[in-house]
Amino acid sequence: MNVTTRRSAPSAMPASLPSAVAPALASKQTPASALDAFAGDPNFMTSLARGLVVIQAFTQQSPQMTISQLSVKTGLSRAAVRRCLYTLTKLGFAGAEDGTRYSLRPRMLTLSHTYTTSNTLSSAAQPILERMSAALHESFSVATLDGEDIVYIARTSVSRVMAVDLHIGSRLPAYCTSMGRILLAWLPVDQLEQYLATVNLIPHTTRTVTSVDKLRLILRNIRRNGYALCDQEYEVGLRSLAVPVYSPSGRVVATINLSGNAPRMSVFDMQTRFLPHLRNAANELSVFLR
Repeated sequence: MNVTTRRSAPSAMPASLPSAVAPALASKQTPASALDAFAGDPNFMTSLARGLVVIQAFTQQSPQMTISQLSVKTGLSRAAVRRCLYTLTKLGFAGAEDGTRYSLRPRMLTLSHTYTTSNTLSSAAQPILERMSAALHESFSVATLDGEDIVYIARTSVSRVMAVDLHIGSRLPAYCTSMGRILLAWLPVDQLEQYLATVNLIPHTTRTVTSVDKLRLILRNIRRNGYALCDQEYEVGLRSLAVPVYSPSGRVVATINLSGNAPRMSVFDMQTRFLPHLRNAANELSVFLR
């Protein structure tokens, strides 16, 4: 398989830093070094940014870390990590049971809850997805684009359809997912070309598209057809279908999808039985954005 590689930066880019930081990461080695792009900006709070870098260093694979481990992972000095953890601990967002290995605390959930309850798209999407899941007994999601990834902002799941446990806030690569391709297909031309010039098309399965030219053609067809169907490109056995969600101005601001087990759910079924439901849900969700 011919894998297209368009950048020399490490693939372990921190996914949820602000989009303004992403370009800097392309030529840097650590999350902390990306903050150098804002050096000299009197309005940029470096201490706050460092705290966010520390928070985002905790993952499902690394839920507990020492100061030394966090320093290596983030690129921040041990002293800076220690001050960030001290502040987060005092505020109840982090802690260390044994005094050395830190982890995030449940109070972190208040931050995500604030987003989901204050964001019109997220709060409006959840009941729509739940209603569809109850009627169709399938798993549905809504996501937006953040850098090179999609981010789940609403989700219902009637069964485990992926090896990873997806939830609100989960991130997946845009290029090999149905929701990601919807969001890419409706990007302004200059933004799409910038994305295609830098993205690293990693083959997650033998079906993953790893050619920029082929991906560009697929995105063109998606825009023409009005939906994206991704067949086992991110994970073997996973098939998904997505449609765009439009704002009143006609801009695609999100995407809604159905995901299911490939042996159980055929492509024909998705296109004939489920596509109309997805389009109706997307239209309903668009009403809340007016």
